[in-house]
Amino acid sequence: MLRWGWLLLAGLSGGLWADESVRVCHGYGCNFQVAVRYTEGQLGQIRRMLLAATDAATERSVLAVAIGRLYGWAGEQSDIHNDRGGNYADDNVSGKMDCIDHSTSTTRLLHLLARRGYLRWHRVLETDSRNFAGIVPVHWSAVIEEKRDDEHRRFVIDSWFVDNGQPAVILPLDEWKKGAGPDV
Repeated sequence: MLRWGWLLLAGLSGGLWADESVRVCHGYGCNFQVAVRYTEGQLGQIRRMLLAATDAATERSVLAVAIGRLYGWAGEQSDIHNDRGGNYADDNVSGKMDCIDHSTSTTRLLHLLARRGYLRWHRVLETDSRNFAGIVPVHWSAVIEEKRDDEHRRFVIDSWFVDNGQPAVILPLDEWKKGAGPDV
């Protein structure tokens, strides 16, 4: 009986520590999607980084680097290594990404981290947009919210502003909606 218990435990732990795949968008408007595989070793690096955070502000700083690293590894497996910050530095290369590609893919990466229990200070929300004249969406981003009972502080994690593999830009959602962020 004890042998069966050990076999069950070994089988379950193998499932908990398996490589994971995430679909990453590119081609503008999530026109193309590629399954990117992250090894348990890579995810372990991200886990150690995030679990070292001692508060929400530190977790956000680490998340910026972690998202950049995840995109860098995705670029080793796909054409998104060609992606440059903004929409104009890409020229017409394969793997270019617009804000819809980035917001969708970053949200998927954040959900992966949340599922694994790596986010202790934040929860993942749906993508959000900033609008021209308050009506027409002109830019999209992934959004997180601090896990606090007294207030709902929301932040964008915007990887569209940077070249592939670089740390994402994290800004308070309200500031981002007013146009804050690097000029690309």
